[in-house]
Amino acid sequence: MSDKGLIRPHGGTLVNLIVKAPRQTELEAAAKKMLRLKLPDREQCDLELMSVGALSPLITFMNEADFHSVCDNIRLANGLVWGAPATCSVDKATAAKLDIGQPVALTDEQDRTLAVLTVQEKYAHDKTKEAEKAYGTTDDAHPGVAVVMSQGDVCLSGPLEVLTPRYEPEFTKYRLTPTQTRAAFTERGWKTVVAFQTRNPIHRAHEYITKCAMEIVDGLLIHPLVGQTQKGDIPADVRMRCYETLIEKYYSSEHTMMSVLPAAMRYAGPREAILHVMMRKNYGVTHFIVGRDHAGVGTYYGTYDAQRIFDQFEPDEIGVTPLKFEHSFWCKKSGAMASNKTTNSAPEERVFLSGTKVREMLTQGKRPPAEFTRPEIADILIAAMRENG
Repeated sequence: MSDKGLIRPHGGTLVNLIVKAPRQTELEAAAKKMLRLKLPDREQCDLELMSVGALSPLITFMNEADFHSVCDNIRLANGLVWGAPATCSVDKATAAKLDIGQPVALTDEQDRTLAVLTVQEKYAHDKTKEAEKAYGTTDDAHPGVAVVMSQGDVCLSGPLEVLTPRYEPEFTKYRLTPTQTRAAFTERGWKTVVAFQTRNPIHRAHEYITKCAMEIVDGLLIHPLVGQTQKGDIPADVRMRCYETLIEKYYSSEHTMMSVLPAAMRYAGPREAILHVMMRKNYGVTHFIVGRDHAGVGTYYGTYDAQRIFDQFEPDEIGVTPLKFEHSFWCKKSGAMASNKTTNSAPEERVFLSGTKVREMLTQGKRPPAEFTRPEIADILIAAMRENG
């Protein structure tokens, strides 16, 4: 089904790197004799996203020009806006074994071949620069920086042929490619779509901002991230049960759909907000919710830094309309969800719970107030915590 009328992918063309027979059969046989590189979690996620076009216009892991341009200018070397590097790195000893023009097999943790990369470039991985520019800190307590610092000292780039995006992927019902989400939007008659990025269960404030956004578009794509996250984040399978229950009970099925994003969280705050928007553009989304401390962690970023970063670009460079929401809460005075923009209530009239407090209540088997989270969602989380001890 044609997606004519939908927003164009970033760069204009939706990339597809997955090879078909007979090339697939040839490549599988040849890969068995190649030097084999086991990809860490983040690189596996990036490879999957690249292979199906979610990272369009990227057709491989970044070369040196793109790496430095993204770090320095938040743009690829061709000038397209881009938020964060996507690299394939190896240690110096491995890099020394590789010649330009040599094909190497990229594998998962079980040594299954995912793709073949033909080495076109080898360049020094300036990890300190990436941390400073993309993450705003070199503190290895930052989970995204810790991943960068654990990567190899040499980056590889070159033509990429993908055998499979992922072996035994989770959530296959919801693991839609950009081509599939675009087809779904077209089938539903949606021309304007707002996406909601989340790595947490949806509580009442999230529900409020998504429904506010729905009033100005044809449909809502709830697009939870299910790739690599940090220790302490709620497991994806538990979150998925929460999303399914919430959508079934509290959202319009005619104007809501869910698909998962198999990306790794970088926790890069403003830079990751840019990356998240570019990916959703490829999925066919026209509007994107940028909330409080988007993709943030700890105190590394200002509360609304991820919203302000969009101000330095022209709207047509981004293509997607960022919807910038204030911190929302239940307002006792007005008896409704609200934000600083919509209420003059005093702090004590606002229901807000810290993540620590919520976890404490759930661990004790207590439901947080219904004004904070739907009781059905609290029950799923309580049951999951009991199952996991």
